[in-house]
Amino acid sequence: MIPRPFSRREFLKTSTAAATLFALPRFAIGQEGPPPSKKVNLAFIGVGGIGGTALSGCLGENYVAFCDVDDETAAGNYAKHPGVPRFRDYRKMLEKMRRDIDAVVVSTPDHSHFPAAFLAMEMGKHVYVQKPLTHDIWQARTLRRAAHRFKVITQMGNQGHATEGIRLAREWFEAGVLGEVREVHAWLSGPDFAKGHYFRIPEKFPPPALAVPATLDFDCWLGPAKKRPFTAEFAPRLWRGWWDFGTSILGDWACHTLDAPYWSLDLDQPTRVSVVNLEPISDGFSHRSSHLKFDFPARGSLPPVALHWYDGGQRPPMPLDWDRKKSLGGSGMMMVGSKCTLMTGGRPDSPRLLLPEADWQEFLKNRPAKKIPRVIGGPFQEWLRAIKGEGPAPGSNFDYSARLTEAVLVGVLAQRINRDVEWDAKTMRVANVRDTEDLVRVPARRGWNFGDHVWRS
Repeated sequence: MIPRPFSRREFLKTSTAAATLFALPRFAIGQEGPPPSKKVNLAFIGVGGIGGTALSGCLGENYVAFCDVDDETAAGNYAKHPGVPRFRDYRKMLEKMRRDIDAVVVSTPDHSHFPAAFLAMEMGKHVYVQKPLTHDIWQARTLRRAAHRFKVITQMGNQGHATEGIRLAREWFEAGVLGEVREVHAWLSGPDFAKGHYFRIPEKFPPPALAVPATLDFDCWLGPAKKRPFTAEFAPRLWRGWWDFGTSILGDWACHTLDAPYWSLDLDQPTRVSVVNLEPISDGFSHRSSHLKFDFPARGSLPPVALHWYDGGQRPPMPLDWDRKKSLGGSGMMMVGSKCTLMTGGRPDSPRLLLPEADWQEFLKNRPAKKIPRVIGGPFQEWLRAIKGEGPAPGSNFDYSARLTEAVLVGVLAQRINRDVEWDAKTMRVANVRDTEDLVRVPARRGWNFGDHVWRS
């Protein structure tokens, strides 16, 4: 039987969570003395799909609870860990297992990132959340505030932020190798509707309703999203192209592809996102291709930046210093400097300068000094070491990743309405378009609406 949705008030009343809500977790910031165990007790919300990567990244820790709405997708990983308690509703998992859990990994569709993460944080659990951090802008702001309120260790899963490559990009910029950067171009060939891996255009809108598979808890899959009939055109896998569940290719990839310029150039929020060109498909569904221009203001001595995003086959102009015999590739990023241009792939792990080969090889022999600490073992190990008090806060903690996600989601908002957006970050509102409040904060179903109380103090 599908449980009746319940509110936050009911959640706290029906468990003893209220008594322990603000208690420090077993591995806590400022906790005196060594923890009782060097292994972290982990719960996983989302066990199939990308959740399998999370399980692999946390090997050696204690796996104490699994939650997945789709038994079929999770079956392989369930079989590898047969003794771990299983749940379909993470609210019930957190309620029942709260005393056994130190930290939670969230690997769900975008629209469920926020409620799953917030409930865990509210109970004092450290959290790792896949990218993009949230489905809307208000959620990103709220998770950032919640991380401070509940004093937990946080990390977003944009893996490139833990690499050598992104550190080189920032070090080279800070050393003055690029000169003044006023222009950035980033592109991705997707969404690839033909492959139907995460994106597929249905034959008709709305797609016809189907019977819910016995292996799927569709109500829990919907989570905060409004109720609707089941269709395999979005659940459980093809959700990224639907605005109610995903954030299209921009939300899917920009937290990777824009990570290096966002961090290196100390960007915050754009003041404007312009829709240069967008090819729509249908209301409620992603576009076929787009070109956006983000305008970021000056930051101290750093000049304004015009950041261009291209997807669906649209491309930036070929740089003058690019070898015309080579393709730009399916994805990439260019930081255009007054001295030279830095280029990466879709992730920021292999930067290079667009220089003649002889000059590039000479540069590699005399690179700027490495000043930024390196991460050993990747983003999950970085997060786990911080939880154990064996390392600093993760680089993509919510202070950083919530701001990066917000900037991306302002672009997603512009795509959704297919209009230029003047973004007032101070008031968290669109200044030039009316009736966009429900896109800045998407209304949540009863029983899945959390977070308001962190704004009351």
